[in-house]
Amino acid sequence: MEKSRRRQQFVFSLLLSLWLPCCLAQTTPSNAATRKPTRAPPPSATPSPSPSPQTERLKVRLSGYPRKHNEGRVELFYKGEWGTICDDDFSIANANVLCRQLGFVSATGWTHSAKYGKGQGKIWLDNVLCSGGEKSIEFCKSRGWGNSDCTHDEDAGVVCKDERIPGFVDSNVIDAQVDENRIEEVRLRPVVAMSRKKLPITEGVVEVKYKDGWAQICDLGWTIKNTHVVCGMLGFPHERKVNKNFYKRLKKRAAEKVSRPKTSKAKANSKSKQSSPGKRLYLDRQKNYFHIHSVECTGTEIHLAACPLEYSKRNATFPCEGGTAAVVSCMPGPLFMQNNGLKKKPKISVKSSKTCTIIKPSTVRLKGGARLGEGRVEVLKDNEWGTVCDDRWNLQSASVVCRELGFGSAKEALTGARMGQGMGPIYMNEVKCLGQEKSIWNCPFKNITSEDCQHAEDAAVRCNLPYMGLENSIRLTGGRTRYEGRVELLSSDSNGTQSWGLVCGESWNTKEAMVACRQLGLGYANQGLHIRIVGGRSSYEGRVEVQVGSKWGTVCSTGWTTREAMVVCRQLGLGYSMHAITETWYWDSSNVTDMIMSGVRCVGNEMSLSQCQHHKTVNCQKAAAKFAAGVICSDTASDLVLNAPLVQQTVYIEDRPLHMLYCAAEEDCLSKSAAKANWPYGHRRLLRFSSQIHNIGRADFKPKAGRHSWVWHACHGHYHSMNIFTHYDLMNANGTKVAEGHKASFCLEDTDCQEGVSKRYECANFGDQGITVGCWDLYRHDIDCQWIDITDVKPGNYILQVMRSARRQRGGLRNTPGS
Repeated sequence: MEKSRRRQQFVFSLLLSLWLPCCLAQTTPSNAATRKPTRAPPPSATPSPSPSPQTERLKVRLSGYPRKHNEGRVELFYKGEWGTICDDDFSIANANVLCRQLGFVSATGWTHSAKYGKGQGKIWLDNVLCSGGEKSIEFCKSRGWGNSDCTHDEDAGVVCKDERIPGFVDSNVIDAQVDENRIEEVRLRPVVAMSRKKLPITEGVVEVKYKDGWAQICDLGWTIKNTHVVCGMLGFPHERKVNKNFYKRLKKRAAEKVSRPKTSKAKANSKSKQSSPGKRLYLDRQKNYFHIHSVECTGTEIHLAACPLEYSKRNATFPCEGGTAAVVSCMPGPLFMQNNGLKKKPKISVKSSKTCTIIKPSTVRLKGGARLGEGRVEVLKDNEWGTVCDDRWNLQSASVVCRELGFGSAKEALTGARMGQGMGPIYMNEVKCLGQEKSIWNCPFKNITSEDCQHAEDAAVRCNLPYMGLENSIRLTGGRTRYEGRVELLSSDSNGTQSWGLVCGESWNTKEAMVACRQLGLGYANQGLHIRIVGGRSSYEGRVEVQVGSKWGTVCSTGWTTREAMVVCRQLGLGYSMHAITETWYWDSSNVTDMIMSGVRCVGNEMSLSQCQHHKTVNCQKAAAKFAAGVICSDTASDLVLNAPLVQQTVYIEDRPLHMLYCAAEEDCLSKSAAKANWPYGHRRLLRFSSQIHNIGRADFKPKAGRHSWVWHACHGHYHSMNIFTHYDLMNANGTKVAEGHKASFCLEDTDCQEGVSKRYECANFGDQGITVGCWDLYRHDIDCQWIDITDVKPGNYILQVMRSARRQRGGLRNTPGS
């Protein structure tokens, strides 16, 4: 039947094209999105290339439920509207193109008949035919945008291989995906004047953004469940009952004041001041525009737009008859109570006794996030922290975590270790919260096994936070730009009068300046030291130039390492340092400036180059322009972690004869006293252990030096790609180092990887060295130099610490102490 109908359409379109080949040609005006659409010609059953792809990158997302982050219903954002793809003629080639657009390496399958649920809105594409090599689905053949004879029962979906394209920065995010065109923004407008001065605003009239203004919601049928959803959106974990009698009294008093005739101008002004809160409430009610007539939330929604809504009729004579504007009251989390005057502490985390108040330790935390209210979800069990697998991870479960930690509902539920991979056990899998639970531990979940999940699937969240308005209580004045000036604070006197005042400069330093700049949203404090990179091939690389006074100049590269480069990239907001460049002659040198800074020494954790040490006057041995310091920055970086339990499991002491240690002595793997030994007689006492270094970051770890500069060691018969990869220090209880060892990069390679991750680095046949994301490099305890020489150490208790020498190259190795 379907084929017959399409055949008729084809014949009809063919005859029509022969009859009027020119008259029916149609062009799309530039403002087609704002004009009424004209009648389109009958659809052709023969696929043709999609017309004129958008100039902007086509947005693609995965939707539906239940699903993981790498599967779902395909939705495309075209002409300001999300729509789906019909499953007619869909193939694995189409799925491959879509998965690559989403940041995955390929597709493992596709689905038909709306497996992930029926979509809404337009069906943008039908009869899509890709060859598999296209960069975007818009370059594949199809019936054309919006030209389809399908229903949403035929929505197509894809299943992508859970392996990200290297360097693809888009998040693995499961967001709300509600029709936010209906409700763009929600706010609380406080009614009582004093409430306007306290942030966060916890009580007020609920208003939604509508057109160019704000509209109210009728409170007829309003429930505490609706309040719960609104409070969560605004960053509050809990809601409170509104004192309706208070608002009724205000409304009644205002009505009486308005209806009472004026006696005199002076008295009227005096009375209006006395009754201003109630009168304002009454007058606001008279001019309210009720955009929404009723709301019926279940309490588990994460956005008001996800609740069933009934909109007010435009021509209604009495909108919200018998009701008024909905008012809600929210309870802020512990972190946001200080400015709100709330003395009552939340019951969920505090236990009282006769002698003291005991704070119950939290069993949930967020790690790896750059901002407050975001991070990898970790839970505590048997005194050990572990992670949560992202199978079936959704906004409801994420919201339970956010509210448990004192934030609002979840803004985003992130999957695929978007906030970095954790270490240790994975405690939970397929968490299925309803959204009403007080703790994630109250939600149904499956116990994990090693076959079920890996740390590459760690779940994370971004939570809604209340607006604190901190940027409005501080300003900079008198500077040449908005990024500099005197710091002034807004304060109130005993009468409530607000005024701006200065801050005493005594003991003012970079730490205080950092807080001020962060509060103003202006980045980092640099105490007048401006910085830029120029001459590179992209905005992420170039020669480093600093401004001293009004003059820009370069930095001497003598002693320039990844630590200094890391600070530069951080100060410029360009992420991490991929390379510290000491020769920049190959970059554009048309506008090379003079060298005005030298001797820069950073620890690596500074927020600005001005916090690092440097010479008072320029003193550079290589002052030529080609030796100016440079950087190559990157949005991603490696993150190297030592497997500490393996060290404890494999550690032992060996007395090794000196005649077996000649090669180790050549590579400086013994303590200094070994030089005075009676070679080849005697022995050295060695503390041996295996070292397994995991890369749990977002970029491969690679040695800075290329293969052409690796050093061949004939004694051991291998290349060193770097002098020292890791330092091992043995310290006493006072932190004094009593012995040391190091791990030279004999061969840095992928010894093994997590399931689904392919090895990229192998030392055989002079291959590339490095550690792939999701892989690890293992140095067994029986390899030369994988030890600490403890011949001169007395018996006792000591601490073994791994030092982060790898940070000098690229990426970082976390400090991992162990006893």
